[in-house]
Amino acid sequence: MSAPHLSAETIRARRADNPDTRDRDFADGLGISEGMLVAAYCSRGVTRIDPHPDTVMDAAQKLGEVMALTRNASCVHEKIGTYDNYHPRHHAAMILTEDIDLRIFPSHWQHAFLVERDSDAGTRRSLQVFDAAGDAVHKMILQHGSNHAAFADLVKTLASDNQSPEAMFAERQPPEAPKIAEDKIDILRKEWQRLTDTHQFLRLVSKLKMNRLGAYRAAGAPFARSLDPSAVDTLLTDLQRTETEIMLFVGNRGCIQIHTGALHSLKPMGPWQNVMDPRFNLHLRRDHVAEVWAVDKPTQRGTATSVEAFDADGALIFQIFGVPKEGRDSRPAFRAIVAELEGVTA
Repeated sequence: MSAPHLSAETIRARRADNPDTRDRDFADGLGISEGMLVAAYCSRGVTRIDPHPDTVMDAAQKLGEVMALTRNASCVHEKIGTYDNYHPRHHAAMILTEDIDLRIFPSHWQHAFLVERDSDAGTRRSLQVFDAAGDAVHKMILQHGSNHAAFADLVKTLASDNQSPEAMFAERQPPEAPKIAEDKIDILRKEWQRLTDTHQFLRLVSKLKMNRLGAYRAAGAPFARSLDPSAVDTLLTDLQRTETEIMLFVGNRGCIQIHTGALHSLKPMGPWQNVMDPRFNLHLRRDHVAEVWAVDKPTQRGTATSVEAFDADGALIFQIFGVPKEGRDSRPAFRAIVAELEGVTA
């Protein structure tokens, strides 16, 4: 995916001819990664910093209320809130607040930048993190009420010694195709029944040399039920209509972002289905949804039902669960909605 033959100067010149195109779309059109585009402006409103989550999250907690943005190729998840309650871990760190709820995988946090960009609406400031290939992992976008003075201090204190715009990025790794171990399907079904926590699932399928989508295809009913892709719109509409609280997960290799609450405002536009709530926005490319599964996993607190969407390459787009929290348990209402969704005949 990377294009080392394009110099930073060339990238900036091409960008000057197309100033209004979104960064990701412009980079795709140029055959480079978004991270390479951002890096091309180092020392020109962009400051490279240490990308480790410990550094980035310490900075984030000084910025006040911002927009947290995590995306993949098919879905964008945006939350307004304040970063706090950081739990550093070597393999999987976390931010845990009511608004900003993140699962962070540090090995994929390879490039990070403080970005200042002039626009008709004034100077826009953000902190952006990318993986080794230059694909966006997580962004924090300052709002009018954010701590802009703290951002200016971070530019001074966190700047890396290397501010060269000629950054090196790796080739993008393709999504993992669905993996099924035909000789272990009976073991999968047997062990699935013994799960006591949803987090055990990926360890199980990995041990059996499968992956998430492969396991769903292999196990079938009553563990996983294939849904028509149109079920996504039906589900979101029913959730909005009933004001059922959910946990909505969107992520990539380096970060998962979670919204907990009801959905209030659906606004479809072309191929996009959009949630446009005051402090939560979702932008979903419905035409990217190739497979949808309703999945039941046993836990110590009862069955965890999810609806999960995948693209044509087998990459996970989103997951939706009922809320299992004591005093606001929406799982029975969520299961009732999911039970009515149209299935696909094998």
